[in-house]
Amino acid sequence: MTTINATKRASNIEYAIRDVIVHTQDLIKNGRKIYYLNIGDPAAFDYKTPTYVKAALCKAIEEDNNYYSPSEGRPELREAIARKEKRVNNVDISADKVIITEGISEGIEMLMAAIVEKGDEILFPGPTYSPYIAYTKFFEGTPVAYETIEKEGWVPNIDDLRKKVSEKTKAIVITNPNNPTGAVYSEKQLKEIINIAGEYNLPLISDEIYDQLTYEKKFISTAALTNDVPVIGLNGFSKVYQMTGWRLGYMYFKGQGKILDDLRMGIEKQCRIRLCANTPVQIAGAAALNGPQGFVKGIVEKLKARRDYAYKRLNEIEGVSTTKPEGAFYIFPKIEDIATGKRWHSDMEFVIQLLKETGVLIVNGSGFDPVYGKDHVRIVFLPPIEELEQAFDAMEEFMKKSDKKERHSHVGYG
Repeated sequence: MTTINATKRASNIEYAIRDVIVHTQDLIKNGRKIYYLNIGDPAAFDYKTPTYVKAALCKAIEEDNNYYSPSEGRPELREAIARKEKRVNNVDISADKVIITEGISEGIEMLMAAIVEKGDEILFPGPTYSPYIAYTKFFEGTPVAYETIEKEGWVPNIDDLRKKVSEKTKAIVITNPNNPTGAVYSEKQLKEIINIAGEYNLPLISDEIYDQLTYEKKFISTAALTNDVPVIGLNGFSKVYQMTGWRLGYMYFKGQGKILDDLRMGIEKQCRIRLCANTPVQIAGAAALNGPQGFVKGIVEKLKARRDYAYKRLNEIEGVSTTKPEGAFYIFPKIEDIATGKRWHSDMEFVIQLLKETGVLIVNGSGFDPVYGKDHVRIVFLPPIEELEQAFDAMEEFMKKSDKKERHSHVGYG
């Protein structure tokens, strides 16, 4: 009989943010409280989907808007997105250049399917949102990280980026605000990346899902800074509108030329295969963009207080150091004794041991890039400060206890 195994590309998929969850199963069975600081899901905490958006969804269903939509997305949603991009990000696009996806992750998958052939290289900031790495590999491409500089707030190393452009490079990814570091790039830094893309005739993939969730620094959209270099913007409704489980995202194409036309056509064909995005959710998405936006300010204020607490508290823990994130809701501290190999041999070992001993669930930094993410961990600061305090107290006690074990194990060895 023929033996059938899962394909290598499927078997090799890694997604650190959710892969760590498997280690909680036995703990939950034994009644251990888990502090979920691993997934960036505001709707799972005290951030609620706006009432008018929920009402729009219910109304859409009750009015029997339960049919297939156009594969590229409902016209009124695409038009609302074009208006939002102009209003919020100063990006001029027409509705026909917008494609609706089931969350930004589907957009990444479709984009990599359209752009990556075997052996092609995609440049991305190290560290970055892990699906860019996973989907590049899935389509037999090679992910190549360009350095971001931790001591300068994880900003791109432009010289390193330039050095890593090769004949195999097919696109440059920008994640801004960055997941997992919370870095927000300046206009100067973005223009330098745009200039490199223009010099080598490469499209830019600009992930801007946290565009409205920034603190001291103002967010600037890549597409607002160029009319010549092709930009594929990726965005969605999960983080700002607390619609994570609704799975609604979009991509847009700005610029002229064969590169963008071919990519858009390839993605539109994939949209037809999957038929359409969720019709009632698309109607609610249009309502979200067209309705009142004042709630966003309150979300940012709440997040800023939690960001400030997490930054202060983590830097008070011996053996932990971190820069201050300027956007999103992640912080990316370095664990000194992973880097030295003194107590842990890898960030994954640290994460699993911390989870088993304290119930604090965070993500290994190497899952966001094995070079520039290693020796770090990503922590979500979405929960209320009271819960963050409990988790950080447990983490601090864990660090102290581990240090005592380490010193005890070396007694008598000189």
